[in-house]
Amino acid sequence: MRAIWKGAVSFGLVSIGVKLYSATEEKDIRFHQVHRDDGGRIRYKRTCQVCGEEVSYDDIAKGYDIGGGELVILTDDDFADLPLNTSRAIDVLEFVPAEQVDPILYNKSYFLEPEGTATKPYVLLRNALTDSERVAIVKVAIRQREQLATLRVHQGVLLLNTMLWPDEIRKPDFGFLDEDLKVRPPELAMASSLIDSMAGDFQPDVFTDDYRAALQEVIDAKVEGREVVQPEEAEEAPAAAVDLMAALKASVERAQAARGEKPAGRGAGEPTPISAARSAQRKAAEQKAPPKKAAGKRNDKGASAKTAGKKTAEKKAATGKKAAGQKAEPAKKAAAKKTTRKTA
Repeated sequence: MRAIWKGAVSFGLVSIGVKLYSATEEKDIRFHQVHRDDGGRIRYKRTCQVCGEEVSYDDIAKGYDIGGGELVILTDDDFADLPLNTSRAIDVLEFVPAEQVDPILYNKSYFLEPEGTATKPYVLLRNALTDSERVAIVKVAIRQREQLATLRVHQGVLLLNTMLWPDEIRKPDFGFLDEDLKVRPPELAMASSLIDSMAGDFQPDVFTDDYRAALQEVIDAKVEGREVVQPEEAEEAPAAAVDLMAALKASVERAQAARGEKPAGRGAGEPTPISAARSAQRKAAEQKAPPKKAAGKRNDKGASAKTAGKKTAEKKAATGKKAAGQKAEPAKKAAAKKTTRKTA
């Protein structure tokens, strides 16, 4: 890993020199835009809409749109005069319980490594944070932007989580929040029972990105030149059950049976609202479908149809010849009359 930032954690009168490393990386499969015909890369040029010339990075400034087609242009000198007191420091503001920080505020994660002789105060702060079961609220400036962040311990390393500012969190404004919806206690109890039956310990390693894996297989297949197999379509979800309590109860029993917590007893083979809905859909589809006929009959009919087709074609051909002959006879008679007159 390569350090993207160097500075110090300011902890009271203690200053701990640290290096900052990105703690996460995206695993998305990235593509280039290319010409479909020859695979050439598509390039984009930075051109000015006014003069039409290509502009280099040195001549690019930042413009703030104030409306009405007017801009305020800011240069590097304007940004240099801004007060960034924490430009090379991580200032600890306070220590708070970790559960008081809403996860929606978290943005990006960074590892902190002690630099030089700062290992001992680094370990001191790490152990103190672990014992206190709190996180440090800090301010830090990264890439010319001051950010709020937390400092906590992760796998024996200080982890910096930058956070969004409170005014960057949108307020959910949905109509159903103003509706007076009532949930019956038995329904809530059954839903809670379903949650309990599916409870477990979070192990992130067991989850995989199926889409990325499938996309990689497609790419590998094109590289190797082999045929890509079309995956089977997923089974359609059943129609919504009318009886919510019965559906919840069936889900709980299925989850318990799968985990071996509750053996399937009497009534286990009875249809649930979901399986009943599937059976009803299957029967309806069978009733709409035309009845299947025996292969032999189908072949006989096919043969008779071919024979009838041949006879019809022969009749049409004979009729066409007859009509052509009938039309030809008057033409011959007329030609004979003209010849006779000329001779005379």
